[in-house]
Amino acid sequence: MITKLRINKTSQKILTILGGISLIFIIITSVFLSYTYFFGNKNVKDKASTSDVRFVLNWCNLGDSRIKKVLHSYESSRSLTGDHLDAYAIEISNISIDELIKADSSNFDKWYRGDQLPPILNDAISLADSWQNEVSWFPTGARIRTSDFYVYPWTIYYHGLTPNSADIIIVEPKKKIVYYISVSM
Repeated sequence: MITKLRINKTSQKILTILGGISLIFIIITSVFLSYTYFFGNKNVKDKASTSDVRFVLNWCNLGDSRIKKVLHSYESSRSLTGDHLDAYAIEISNISIDELIKADSSNFDKWYRGDQLPPILNDAISLADSWQNEVSWFPTGARIRTSDFYVYPWTIYYHGLTPNSADIIIVEPKKKIVYYISVSM
């Protein structure tokens, strides 16, 4: 009889502890999901500062000291799977076409003229162009595919034969504007 009483009290304590842990887990999950979907996960337009976009010019080895100002920016909300759209238009102080066409022999650090894109980069531009309705200030794929633009691929990921993620840097030397787009879907 005493053993049954001890077992019941011990079982009750264990169930109380598990219930408390479950309640804490439910509260933390509810707060996280509420913040993610309702309060903290919103599209942000034209709020990026020059320090927010320094990585763009550093990735393509142009150097962030050229940045004059951020003309436009768009940072979308994030889904749980990481789907997003980030885009920037950055005015820079100087850029020369000679600087862009100096080709690295390994093709690792290379700019491609817009009308001479390899098929992989052409696919990535098509992926970026599919988001034109969100960032109307971003150049269209047709404009990018002209000799007025130079394109630098940072990352492109494929699912089968279709790109599903890309980070691309685009320069329009005549206007001294650097565009950046990061797309994942």
